[in-house]
Amino acid sequence: MADVPKEGRLTRFLDFTQLMDMASESVGGKILFATDDFFAPAENLIKSDSPCFKEHEYTEFGKWMDGWETRRKRIPGHDWCVLRLGIQGVIRGFDVDVSYFTGDYAPRMSIQAANLEEGNDAMRDAALKVEMTNDKRVRLFRQVPQLPINYQKSQKEESGTGATATPEEFEAIAELKSDDWSYLVPMTDLKPGNPASGHNYFLVNSQQRWTHIRLNIFSDGGIARLRVLGTGQKDWTATDPKEHADLVAITFGGVCVGFSNAKFGHPNNIIGVGGAKSMADGWETARRLDQPPILENDDNGILLVPGCERAVFRLAHPGVITRIEIDTKYFKGNAPDSCKVDGCVLTTQEEEDMIKQKWILPAHKWKPLLPVTKLSPNQSHLFDSLTLELQDVITHARLTIVPDGGVSRLGLWGFPSSICLLRPREKPMMKFSVGFKANP
Repeated sequence: MADVPKEGRLTRFLDFTQLMDMASESVGGKILFATDDFFAPAENLIKSDSPCFKEHEYTEFGKWMDGWETRRKRIPGHDWCVLRLGIQGVIRGFDVDVSYFTGDYAPRMSIQAANLEEGNDAMRDAALKVEMTNDKRVRLFRQVPQLPINYQKSQKEESGTGATATPEEFEAIAELKSDDWSYLVPMTDLKPGNPASGHNYFLVNSQQRWTHIRLNIFSDGGIARLRVLGTGQKDWTATDPKEHADLVAITFGGVCVGFSNAKFGHPNNIIGVGGAKSMADGWETARRLDQPPILENDDNGILLVPGCERAVFRLAHPGVITRIEIDTKYFKGNAPDSCKVDGCVLTTQEEEDMIKQKWILPAHKWKPLLPVTKLSPNQSHLFDSLTLELQDVITHARLTIVPDGGVSRLGLWGFPSSICLLRPREKPMMKFSVGFKANP
C-alpha cells in the first residue's frame, strides 16, 4: 500500500471516499455565501448526484455547466464561498471534483474550516445573521451590486441573474472573519479531467469538530462538486444519559465499517439524516445468484434460502439498544424477506483486525438483538430489542438481510453508556468500508 500522504496534500488515496458527504444538500448542507455565481450557482457544489454535461445547452449567460462557475475576474481579489455542513463533525478528506470543467476549471484552490458553535456569542450571532441574510434572498435572482465604472452591465444582468454577491451579503459574511479560519488544505493546484479522472482527493488528519467550510478558488473558474467526507460527532458530555438516542445515527458519529454487497446503494445511507427520499437513498444489494430455482417457506413464513447480505456499523457511542427500527420505504418489489440484528463489543484494535479479516468474527462475539424476523415491503418496522436488562452494552451492530434487497433506514435506539472502549487514535483510520464475504 502506498504511504498515506501528508495532511492537506493532493492524494489518490481513496479509502476515505466511502464516508458520508457531510456537505451534501441531502443531509442539510447549505451554501451561505458566494462571491460570484455568474455562469452557474455555488449550490451545485453540494448536489447529491454526480455532475453531468449537456453539450448543446446554453443559458443567457453562456454555457450551461453543472457546478459552480464564476465569471472571468477583471477586478482585484479571488472568488470564494462559504457553506454550512449538514453533518457537523470530524472531516477525514475532501473530493474536489472538476469533471467537465476542462478549459474553465479553477486552477488552484484552498479550504478553510471553523467550528462556529464553539465561538463566542458575537460569532454565533454573526453566523445567525448570515443565515438570515441567505434566507432572504433567492439565489440567481438578486440585484447586481455596484461594479467598477468601466464594467458594462447588460440588460439581462439587470434582471438579477448572473451577478455577484450583494453588499448586504458581503457585510454579513465579513462578521464571520472567515479569512482567519483554519486551513485544512493550503493553496494547491487542481488537476482537470473527465469524470473518471476529474476528482482531486485531499486527506485531512484533524480530529477537531467543524461546522462551516470556506472554499477559495484562485482566481476564478469552475468546480463541479465539493464532497466533505467524514463522520458526525456529538458532544455526549452535554447529553442526558437517560435520554433515548439513535446510537447508530451518522449525525452523531455512527459509521459503516464493513459490508458484503452494495451494488445499488452504500449502507451508510441507511443511518443518514431524516427519512429516505427515494430508493437511491438506501442500502440495496445485487440479486444473489445462489437461490434455488423454486423458493419455499418454513413454518413461520421465512424463505428457505442459502445466502444473506450483511452490513456492520460502529455505534456513535457504546450503549444499550432497547428498540430497533427497520424501514423498507420505497423498496416495494425488492425488500428483503427477513432480517436479524446482532451486537458485540470491540476495541479499536479489534475493529481494525476485523476489517483486515473482512469481518470474519467468531460467532460467540455476537449478541442477538433482533432474531430472524419477517419484513414487509415499503413499511417501517419497530421492534423491541432482546436486551432484557440494561447491562448488555455494545459498540458495534450487524444487520443481516435475507436473501438480498434493500433497506432505507436503520435505527438503533437506546441509552449511551459510560463505558468507552474506542480510544482516540493518533491517526484517523481510513478503511471504513472494506467488504466481507457473506456466508450462508
